[in-house]
Amino acid sequence: MNERTLDKQFFGNCLSKMAELAEENRDYWTKLDSDIGDGDHGINLSIGFRAVSGQLAENLENTDDITGLLKKSGMLLLSKVGGASGPLYGSFFIKMGKDVVGKTTINFPEFVGMIKNGVDAIQFRGKSELGEKTMLDALLPGVAYLEEHIEEEPLVVMEQAVAIMREGAESTIPLIAKKGRAMRLGERAIGHKDPGSESSWMLMNVFLEEMKK
Repeated sequence: MNERTLDKQFFGNCLSKMAELAEENRDYWTKLDSDIGDGDHGINLSIGFRAVSGQLAENLENTDDITGLLKKSGMLLLSKVGGASGPLYGSFFIKMGKDVVGKTTINFPEFVGMIKNGVDAIQFRGKSELGEKTMLDALLPGVAYLEEHIEEEPLVVMEQAVAIMREGAESTIPLIAKKGRAMRLGERAIGHKDPGSESSWMLMNVFLEEMKK
């Protein structure tokens, strides 16, 4: 296996880029949510990641490990973001670090485990399964691919996993929603992409882009 290592600064860089992404896509994500939900997904994520970005330098300096940085960032998302996205994304970052306590550098298999733990937290909190028109339609297939190819070249594997997540987001378009506010629309939700599935693959793509550097 190509022994790629990722340090605490890598995760700091990712969080910074995710904040930029949330600002750039605030209106786009909100438009997707306006079609089938409350119309606040992009607005909420921009508010949350703005808080993460604002505390990032301090949190990088005042945390001893990757776990601490991700936990503080996740707690900010939990406290600042309304709707479903705050608890879901907040839980993702908090639980990402649960198996790497004390570490400032990790390898790729550990990173895959972190993504898996984060997605498990989303699934637990959201009580959702594949095919219910949620962010899990993007995340679960990508995580499965990461786990199946964990010993292969990290950049190649991550690139394919993100591509699978993007396809998963597209797969929500013909689905009837079974969770969240979109559920009330029934068949009227068909033809609309789930906003959480779109934001989630795009945020995961930030990890890929930072790994390329």
